Amino acid sequence: MNDKSVNGVVTHSDESRHNDYLFRISLKAVIINDDGQVLIVKESGRDWWDIPGGGLDHGESIKDTLTRELREEVGFVGNFDYKVILAEDPRLMLNFNLYQTRITFAVKPDNFNFEPGDDGDEIRFINPDDFKDSDLANEQKIYEYSQLALAAR
Repeated sequence: MNDKSVNGVVTHSDESRHNDYLFRISLKAVIINDDGQVLIVKESGRDWWDIPGGGLDHGESIKDTLTRELREEVGFVGNFDYKVILAEDPRLMLNFNLYQTRITFAVKPDNFNFEPGDDGDEIRFINPDDFKDSDLANEQKIYEYSQLALAAR
């Protein structure tokens, strides 16, 4: 690797080889209650709403990651079923200089006992339509993901 290396990019001294780009995989959980409301979280240190989830750690399974993230952000303890509703194209995360791809799941928990976890400042169930016209792209995604989860029921 040369001295111009950056996070997420592996360059090679052999100029005939292409650079290798590292990816972060983010898993998100859409949880909808019987009233059609979606569970949202305001993570510690953030001032916007999102659905719970986060990065897949090396060696973790999808179920392990979702279990950990749900416990950390929304205090969930229990079992759940899940299915993929969307896998997005990678996008460049400028603040980390690497690419991230997001996989979103419809998650059906065996209970609805939620409270802010260690990584969550605030949680609530809300009508996803409230985010349809939000000024924040992350909040617009809450609406989009909720529609996919509702259709997958």
